Amino acid sequence: VQLQASGGGLVQAGGSLRLSCSASRSDYSQRAMGWYRQVPEKPRELVAAMSSIGGTKYADSVKGRFTISRETAKNTVYLQMNSLKPEDTGVYYCNVQADYALGDSRVGIWGQGTQVTVSS
Repeated sequence: VQLQASGGGLVQAGGSLRLSCSASRSDYSQRAMGWYRQVPEKPRELVAAMSSIGGTKYADSVKGRFTISRETAKNTVYLQMNSLKPEDTGVYYCNVQADYALGDSRVGIWGQGTQVTVSS
């Protein structure tokens, strides 16, 4: 498994979760890493992504609530999710992609999803 995600779960609205994704390949530190969300009958969409040099891109719906970070030495990317809302519910997928494709949900290598459910 090249990307191993963890940290999903069930939380009440207003709560917090932190997702982690560890990459098995060290060269992924030279690529963008990020998180995408999918809900039934909708395409996968960007939540947050970070380039290899620290540039970030966020979905408008999560700005100010979610923070993406990377720990290069551990080839790991995190997504701190605060003030969660029911509409944040979905399967969250970790992704690795070239820096020039930052935030493009059509490309990259995908990890297995982790379910996030926010109850009202």
